[in-house]
Amino acid sequence: MAAIEDGHVDVVGMWVTEDGHIRQELLPDGRYDEARGERTSAYTGRYTVTGSHLDYVDDTGFTATGDIRDGVLYHEHLVLYREPRGSGPTAEADSGR
Repeated sequence: MAAIEDGHVDVVGMWVTEDGHIRQELLPDGRYDEARGERTSAYTGRYTVTGSHLDYVDDTGFTATGDIRDGVLYHEHLVLYREPRGSGPTAEADSGR
């Protein structure tokens, strides 16, 4: 389960659908970057966290919401699972692979 800090769930990191098609990276600065399949940065924008609830506003002005329940991110119609830190493409690039 995501840790709670200052009354808010820690959401920073990579969240991925079960099939890996959608990858949503929640950055520590309140920005997000979502890839869909081979389309990198398909959606980008800002997010805020209140408790375990997320509010998203993408860079075109579209809004969406999400909730963390039992360590799973329910983002509109999507179900995303947290990728363990230190795995995924960013970690491989950082390690020189």
